Amino acid sequence: MATTKVKTKVNAKTAKKLEAINADPARWFNNFVKINNNQNEYIPFILNEQQSHFLKNMDKYSIILKSRALGFTTFSLAYCLWSALNKPRTNYLVVSYKQDSATALFDKLKSFYGGLPHEKYNFPKDTQNNRLQMKFDNGSTITLAVAGNKDLGRGLNLQYVLLSEFAFYSNQEKLLLSIEQALAKNDTSKLVIETTANGFNYMQTLYSNASKGKSRYKTFFFPWFASAYKQQFKSDYDEAERWFKATYHKRLTPDWLDNDEQILLEMGANLRQLMWRQWKLSGGTSENSFKQEYPSNALEAFISTGQSVFDTSKIVNRLPYVTPPMSVQEIGASLPVSLKSYVSRKALNVFELPKQGMKYYAGCDVSSGSSKDSSTISILDETGKQVLSFYDNKVSIYKFASVINEIGHWYNYAFTTVERNGYGIPILERLRNKYQYMNLFKMKIFDQNSGRT
Repeated sequence: MATTKVKTKVNAKTAKKLEAINADPARWFNNFVKINNNQNEYIPFILNEQQSHFLKNMDKYSIILKSRALGFTTFSLAYCLWSALNKPRTNYLVVSYKQDSATALFDKLKSFYGGLPHEKYNFPKDTQNNRLQMKFDNGSTITLAVAGNKDLGRGLNLQYVLLSEFAFYSNQEKLLLSIEQALAKNDTSKLVIETTANGFNYMQTLYSNASKGKSRYKTFFFPWFASAYKQQFKSDYDEAERWFKATYHKRLTPDWLDNDEQILLEMGANLRQLMWRQWKLSGGTSENSFKQEYPSNALEAFISTGQSVFDTSKIVNRLPYVTPPMSVQEIGASLPVSLKSYVSRKALNVFELPKQGMKYYAGCDVSSGSSKDSSTISILDETGKQVLSFYDNKVSIYKFASVINEIGHWYNYAFTTVERNGYGIPILERLRNKYQYMNLFKMKIFDQNSGRT
């Protein structure tokens, strides 16, 4: 890595210290980058706990799902500047979903560069500083762009890419494919997706697959009670605490918590943050709107921002009580060998093993197996309790028939209902003719033309 040249003559000790600073982005930010905090103080950029965690653990492909205002866009701008100035002839791209956001980010980037101690060190000179692009005389370039161009990144060789608020892009899948192709083929290049949730779209599918180990991406989730907010929202927390004391004549204590607050406390929220939550809700913010901006877990983020037939608040309230699926070791020898790989890659989730004498009921939804929609199985016992789920978007139609047959026999020859759509008909034919699986839901249809059923 190239190091920043010093204008004045320095001793060997100082030069060694400077080399160490340039090699460590966190130290470089602290020494050379300044930001305006919420109190409008112009201070050195010191990573908060969540930013520091991400820096140490980010992978080549990373997804950050988060609550609002955690500073990850600021982190990426500083990271791009550090890398561009220390790695000659490298290119960087930060994508926003709106023009005004891209302009604001570019202004922040210019502020970071302008605030560097140029009088003391020979940082690379900027040879272009307009039209959302900065070029330096060491050959490196940082570009700010707006989502919408399907060819964005084409022809470039990008060392670091940030896709900011990716869930709000209208062309998520095509744009991501283009950007992935443009990522530099070396060990240190990074592609970072950073966003709040926006319902059940491509971003949700991407995050869900990644969290199950079915994707090259590594996932990060940061809730509304992350430690960074303790300082960032300090003035809000102070005001909320004054409001709470004026309203209830005491500070919030653990014995005053309702069930939801008790769960949040156990998840990591502190009492000041819970008072702040009550303060936000008291001002007319609905609980669902609060969860939309400030989710406490990943599924809550997506549910709260999506449109659903069901009451999402009831779904979210049940999340802490969901039983985790069993491992291959926990299931043991009763697991059919042909199903073992599905458990290992988390396509098959077993919550309770089949019991002798218990009746089971299976519902199956069939897709093409072309990586778009998933083929699914859900099994309930005779009490209505879900004991198994299966979903896979790459299993072929005929292979899926085999999976249904294996799972159905495993669960005491479960009474099975298969959706009778275009893909479901060959599944039903294969279950009946090849596997002789006859415990299937059958429905008579009246043909008005022939008068027969």
